[in-house]
Amino acid sequence: MTNELFNADVWEKAWKADPSAMGNKMKHAKMGPTLFDFKAKAFNEEVFSEGGRRRSERIIGWLEGQGVDFKGLSVLDVGAASGGFTVPFAERGARVTAVEPNVPLGDLFLENTAGFAPGQVELVRDMFEHIDLNARGWNQAFDLVFVSMCPVVTDWDSVEMVISSARQYCYISLLAGQREHSLIQEVLPLLTGQGLPAESSDMAYLTHLLHLKGYSYQSLITKEMKTTELSHEEAIEELMHLLMLHGQEANTSSRQLVTEYVHRTYPDGKVTVRQGGRFGKVLIRLQDLSMYAREQLPVNK
Repeated sequence: MTNELFNADVWEKAWKADPSAMGNKMKHAKMGPTLFDFKAKAFNEEVFSEGGRRRSERIIGWLEGQGVDFKGLSVLDVGAASGGFTVPFAERGARVTAVEPNVPLGDLFLENTAGFAPGQVELVRDMFEHIDLNARGWNQAFDLVFVSMCPVVTDWDSVEMVISSARQYCYISLLAGQREHSLIQEVLPLLTGQGLPAESSDMAYLTHLLHLKGYSYQSLITKEMKTTELSHEEAIEELMHLLMLHGQEANTSSRQLVTEYVHRTYPDGKVTVRQGGRFGKVLIRLQDLSMYAREQLPVNK
């Protein structure tokens, strides 16, 4: 093994410079907080569908299995979107501060959390990376900081900012490899003559740096796939967004190619999309650093 494997500075610089890292891909595509305006309503419907609720319950169940008790817990939900996790956190008795800069998603968040008692749920309409943690009094202010598939975590500096707000736990989930999307896999070769390139993994940088820097944590990597049905218009907008993430220009010619392909390939107006990939989850423990053990039930004799 080379010394670079155990050199945190090398890994920090590599993550920051990696063109395949999600943060750099979004910067290259010049994507900002208004990116999801066009799909906020559809996203909200999916999150609060039966399948969406099952997904959030699986993740929360995993956290509870590691000893996280949400009753009375103070939670910072970073990139809360329309409240897909904030709602079940609050239903379990947590006090939740949610950060969400997207205006349509924030409006939906307020609708979805309107039934909770005053003071149980608060929405901060700002980008987390722009927040002055000292000024807000957020340093080590929350029992759990929760960041699920949010572009706030893009390098080690952003990880440290997230962790600095946590007292007991910090949860982060990231892609653990190439995101799969049947439509972009069909269309990208028409533009580039090539398929999807092999990519690095933000999750690999995160877990290796947590290890090198002495954190205690539990991690999990799973493969999750889902099938959705889009209209022609929804599919075209989805593809234009994905093309930018893959380094392609979202210009008039690419939109024309995408539009013609979608209408030609799916003439009935229903576009079936298979999407997902490998996802990593990390629960960082900041107080009790030893292995968590559930209390054993007494044995009946």
